[in-house]
Amino acid sequence: MNDTHPQDRQEPRYPQDLVRHIAASTGLPEAIATRVVADIAAYYGETVEVFVCRRHEELKRKQRKNDEIWPQIAAELATRRFRSPELSGRQLRRIVYS
Repeated sequence: MNDTHPQDRQEPRYPQDLVRHIAASTGLPEAIATRVVADIAAYYGETVEVFVCRRHEELKRKQRKNDEIWPQIAAELATRRFRSPELSGRQLRRIVYS
């Protein structure tokens, strides 16, 4: 039996002006624009650790070798929304394998 009330399970709210802007600029219905905003927020809401592990797995699936992966991930970290210290290949390996 689930003791939570329906109002306790509400989806996160996003700035309605942003949702309206996305809807207006793309022609999408507001419900779809809300989903787009949610997807973008989730993507950029990743922690450094989650991003590094996700990208490592994606690049391994593309048959890339770790010697190629670590410099690429380190370069990509500089473009992310979060502030990340410059991480060495060794530090990146520790995130993935620990």
